[in-house]
Order: sequence, then C-alpha cells, then structure tokens
Amino acid sequence: FTTATWFGIAAYRKCSSGSGYPNISLSAPLPGIPKPVFAAVDSHEQCETKITTLENGLKVASQNKFGQFCTVGILVNSGSRHETKYPSGIAHFLEKLAFSSTAQYGSKDEILLTLEKHGGICDCQTSRDTTMYAVSAEVKGLDTVVSLLSDAVLQPRLLDEEIEMTRMAVRFELEDLSMRPDPEPLLTEMIHAAAYRGNTVGLPRFCPVESVEKIDKKLLHMYLQSYYCPERMVLAGVGIEHEQLVACARKYLLNVKPVWGASTPTNVDLSVAQYTGGIVRDMSDVSLGPTPIPELTHIMIGLESCSFLEDDFIPFAVLNMMMGGGGSFSAGGPGKGMFTRLYLNVLNRHHWMYNATSYHHSYEDTGLLCIHASADPRQVREMVEILTREFIQMAGTAGEMELERAKTQLKSMLMMNLESRPVIFEDVGRQVLATGKRKLPHELCYLISNVTASDIKRVTTKMLCSKPAVAALGDLTEMPSYEHIQAALSSKDGHLPRMYRLFR
Repeated sequence: FTTATWFGIAAYRKCSSGSGYPNISLSAPLPGIPKPVFAAVDSHEQCETKITTLENGLKVASQNKFGQFCTVGILVNSGSRHETKYPSGIAHFLEKLAFSSTAQYGSKDEILLTLEKHGGICDCQTSRDTTMYAVSAEVKGLDTVVSLLSDAVLQPRLLDEEIEMTRMAVRFELEDLSMRPDPEPLLTEMIHAAAYRGNTVGLPRFCPVESVEKIDKKLLHMYLQSYYCPERMVLAGVGIEHEQLVACARKYLLNVKPVWGASTPTNVDLSVAQYTGGIVRDMSDVSLGPTPIPELTHIMIGLESCSFLEDDFIPFAVLNMMMGGGGSFSAGGPGKGMFTRLYLNVLNRHHWMYNATSYHHSYEDTGLLCIHASADPRQVREMVEILTREFIQMAGTAGEMELERAKTQLKSMLMMNLESRPVIFEDVGRQVLATGKRKLPHELCYLISNVTASDIKRVTTKMLCSKPAVAALGDLTEMPSYEHIQAALSSKDGHLPRMYRLFR
C-alpha cells in the first residue's frame, strides 16, 4: 500500500457511530487514491503473424511472443509422400541425419556445444508431408541460430560413417516399433497403406528394411536437389522481432548455394492423393507363449474425410472430438472426454473392450477419420460390429449438449496447446507453408462456434459414401471379411451380415 492508500482508508474509517468500517459500496472510488490505468491492446496487431517473401521465394514468418527465449526453424514441403521416384525411407533417413556435421561444424557435438552457449536445444521431425528443423534458444543468440539452421539444412556433409550410424538407428527404430506395447504408430502406418495403396500419403512413413542399404549419399543429394529449394521452405520464428528474423534470413539464406548444387524443382512429384480403401492385415504380433501383457487384437477402421484446406475440415475436427474415446483404464477427470460417444456407447457398455479412440489425419489434398479399438481375439467380430454401428450413428442428428461440449473441448484444447511456444512455431510454419498465410486462434474459434448439427450430418453422410480402409493386427481368426465390413457401413444400422456355421 502507498501512503495515499492508507490515508484514503483512514478517511473512510471515521464514522459517527464509532464502528471500524462504514457501510459503503466496494465499487465506489476511494478518496485520495489515483484512478487506475489498465493496460490495453489497440488492435490485433500484437498477435498477428507477419510474413515476408524473399527474392529467392523463401517465406519468413514470425509471431511476437514476449520472453527471454525464442523458437526458430525451417520447414520444408518434403516428406514420405514425395518418395514415389525413390526408395521409401529417405525422409526418415534425413530426420536421423539432421544436425550432424556440416560445412561450418565438424560434428554433432560441436553444434550442441554452440547451442548450449545460448541455452539452446535442436530437433528435427518428419511427417508424411513436412520436414521440420527447429531450435529453441535465447533471443540474443538469434544470429547464431539462423546461421546454424542454414548450415544444417543446406550444407550437411553426409559422411559415410554418419550414414552407417543412421542405418543402425533406423534398424533399431524399426525393431522397437514392432515390439512396442502401444500399437498405434504401427496401425497408423497400416491404415494409410490401406487407404492410399501405393501412392502419396500411403507410402511408408518409416524406412522399410529392404531400403536401409539402398540409401546412400548420392541418392540423398538427388532427393535434396529436387525438394530442398527456397520456394518450398518457410523460416518460422516465435518470440522474436520480424525485422530481425528477416535480416538474418537475408544474411544466411538468400544467396547460399547448397552442397548438392543448384536446385531442380522441376523433378518435384506433384501427385494428388488417390483414396483407394482396402485392408492391410498383420498377424506377426501373435505370440505362441505366455506373455505378461494381455494378448489383444487391434482393429482400425477409417473413411475418407477432407483436406485441411476445405471448409469441412472444422466440422470434421468437431466430429472427431465428439467421438473422442481412449483407454478403458483412464482415470477420468475434467477435460478427459468421459462424455464422448466412444466412452458412453462403447467403453462404458462393453467391459471387454480395452480401447476405443477416434483419430483424424488431414493433409493438403485428402483426410482420414478413423477409429482404433482393441479387444480379446475371441471378440473381434463383435468389436468390429460395434465400430461399424458407431460410424452409421455419426450420420444421425447430434444432440445439442454433446455438440456444444465437443466444440468447447476443441476450442479449449486449441487455446491450451497454443500457450506453448514450440506449438505456436509449428502452427505458424505449417499454415504458412501450406497456404501462405495463417488463421489466428480467434478466427478458428469463431469457425468452430458456427458448426451446427446439420454440418456434422452432412460431412458424415458424404464420408460414409467412401470405401472403408481397415488395418488389423494380431490374432485375426474371428475377423470378419472386408466385404462384410463394407456391407455393414453401407447398411442402415451398421450390423454385419449374419454368418451361419454348421460346426463351431
């Protein structure tokens, strides 16, 4: 309290009745106290994403966020979907080779030591359509960070010993993937392979075993020459001034000749995703001996949704949130989605089901909405019928309360995720790379709020016209045929055709 405050309070305490406090409104201003001045933002200028395109086609995008640290990175429009003309697995190799020795830095350790001086860390992630090199460090180290990123992306040495180490790392990851108790990454691979057989996003995200020895420096350079060109890149930053980032981009990314020579963007694969539907089975998970983990069969059924560039993307996101789901051993609690359909209609009614979760994968030219479920191998047929019934019921009219709950949950998840600086960085980079601009959180919240029950019904009806994509892992003795699953998804109630057996 200031002296003025104490005098103000003392003035109010003087009462003829002699009591300590008078009967006054708390909203009335106190005498002798200056009027408070509240901070205000004049417009949306503070939260707008600034974008500049350099002369060579490289886009620079930034979002100012106050703090001592920043996240800066280069996103490249390159991923496993672009490997049609090459052995699958190049993007996976490049992810593992990222931030190794470069023209400027003799080893990965040297890069890490340089970043350590600015309290920094680095990471590289590849997806089916994007490769992302990112660094989080102190704002005052921005010049060093952009110089390092330019070197890591455009001047990698790709030494023989580094490629050999990467081969070992890839083999280990493939082995680990098949032994992991959580089958979700493997099922996601399988459902994409079933939905887009042999094309674009259906190509393997992880390097197949047969490609490990085929990938060498020459092949990597051929790929990099086609896809790592400025017009397919975005330098994104969060927590820095836009002018500073543009100045660093001009200094380190404008007239730099890559180690593989001039870019040849004419060799870029521009194939549009072709949804085929189909089934991929894998029975290798079956164990012959006793295991400490319950032996389950995992099924994932998916249907074609839409690309993230379409207006229907928001209704599909709401639908995915409305389906929700999770594991049968979830602790529950606020915001866990215990009132979503897959909890209420599936996990709460069928105690023998271990998992039922909805996923939505979306790309620039297609999308896939799928449900993953797991149960004892003896109950696979019943489990598949439960899933097909849930897909059919999506086309019914959504209840007002469940729709509002799904929209509120989606908005809160969006806003909570965007509290994190690395998430804002990825959102800025991905949106600018795909569309050349960025939709701000309040715009997305407005679009989510406007989704109606008729929108959900419309997108679901359209989705149910596509052929199903099915991924099945484990003991598939009781698994219904693909034709039966397709018939169930074309029926009014989602029931599988009846099977009659003479002998059981």
